[in-house]
Amino acid sequence: MSLLIRSSYVSHLTLYQPRNSKSSSFTNQISFFFSSFNHNPFVNLVNKRNPTIMQSVSSSSSSSSKMAVKSSLIDPDGGELVELIVPESEIGAKKAESETMPKVKLTKIDLEWVHVISEGWASPLKGFMREDEYLQSLHFNSLRLQNGTFVNMSLPIVLAIDDETKEQIGSSQNVALVCPQGDIIASLRSIEIYKHNKEERIARTWGTTSPGLPYVEEYITPSGNWLIGGDLEVFEPIKYNDGLDHYRLSPKQLRKEFDNRQADAVFAFQLRNPVHNGHALLMNDTRKRLLDMGYKNPILLLHPLGGFTKADDVPLDVRMEQHSKVLEDGVLDPETTIVSIFPSPMHYAGPTEVQWHAKARINAGANFYIVGRDPAGMGHPTEKRDLYDPDHGKKVLSMAPGLEKLNILPFRVAAYDTVEKKMAFFDPSRAKEFLFISGTKMRTYARTGENPPDGFMCPSGWNVLVKYYESLQESEESSKQQAVVSA
Repeated sequence: MSLLIRSSYVSHLTLYQPRNSKSSSFTNQISFFFSSFNHNPFVNLVNKRNPTIMQSVSSSSSSSSKMAVKSSLIDPDGGELVELIVPESEIGAKKAESETMPKVKLTKIDLEWVHVISEGWASPLKGFMREDEYLQSLHFNSLRLQNGTFVNMSLPIVLAIDDETKEQIGSSQNVALVCPQGDIIASLRSIEIYKHNKEERIARTWGTTSPGLPYVEEYITPSGNWLIGGDLEVFEPIKYNDGLDHYRLSPKQLRKEFDNRQADAVFAFQLRNPVHNGHALLMNDTRKRLLDMGYKNPILLLHPLGGFTKADDVPLDVRMEQHSKVLEDGVLDPETTIVSIFPSPMHYAGPTEVQWHAKARINAGANFYIVGRDPAGMGHPTEKRDLYDPDHGKKVLSMAPGLEKLNILPFRVAAYDTVEKKMAFFDPSRAKEFLFISGTKMRTYARTGENPPDGFMCPSGWNVLVKYYESLQESEESSKQQAVVSA
């Protein structure tokens, strides 16, 4: 991800407001309720630093009107948040029944999609897509609901099986889903099996069939020639036991936490890179502008992607440690920031994928979405150029069917000011005094032990990256030595 993050220059911030909507939809007041969820350390950090924030926010509102802070700031797609975890009282019977069903083995990425579907990130989807849903998603980037309305669904969420598994399923109507560790974790009911045309899927999702697309090579190319859809039932919440599960807040938990913070606006920022001060500048400036618009307590959802990423991206555990340093150092305010992991795998499918990222945040309760340069993009796998036009992501989001109720926030260019020695908004009249540092350049700094310019990233956050790349080099050197000994 480059530091170059672009925006419209209309009053410094352009809001693509929902089409055919009334301004009252932004201020509709409904009652709020408090969340008991308090296991995320970032939430604890807020409570420790200012345990009276709830009272101070509440007292700043009009007491004479007796109007409560908005609870659900934005309705989930379909009007109701999907949750597919089997009630505890039914788990025993459901698991026993699943033992008698044909088995479908899941890959790690399949499991991530089970996680996504089961918690409602893809609401109103209630399982892996059947063929009619798949074709709508693939060709229209949306799903038509029974009432005739549309919801955005730009990425097919499907489960592939091979010929042998299809034969074993036979005429069965239900199958059990087996995780990579060998345990049955869910069932898929009233199933439908249909042909997996990989070339068409790849071409329509990525706009190219060039070799070297990370998700395609990791997941689609080696997958089976059939897709199986059906209604999903998950026996227990998905856990990874990697020390980060407490950061994986579901849409329901996030909505409760927004209520607990008494948020009257939630703006989401998706990233898969470490947070530098350019990111922080954009996020802090967003909050200031929302306050200028009249909102009393805008809350930032800092939402790093936690599923599959390509090999040269910084691993999730390192990113989460770096993010924690950013909050500890006060670069972002813990009182107005919620850090949580978004469990989706990464496709690197540009404007097509960024719609999915925005749609999922609607279901999590965010009513504003920050979009920068080349969202969900990557370099062309075989040519020296960007795979997608870097401005198309934000343009597509402003027009995408099914995203009308979400406010899209594009931004101005942020770069390193060599005079002020800090990240700042780019000034064309002083163009030669600004330095643009790409994500690749940032990783090169950390890998070679070279420090970036002062003010680029908080020192403690930078040290996390340096230590990671040092450990990576040590591991590589050790592997080489072992190879020499073996030879």
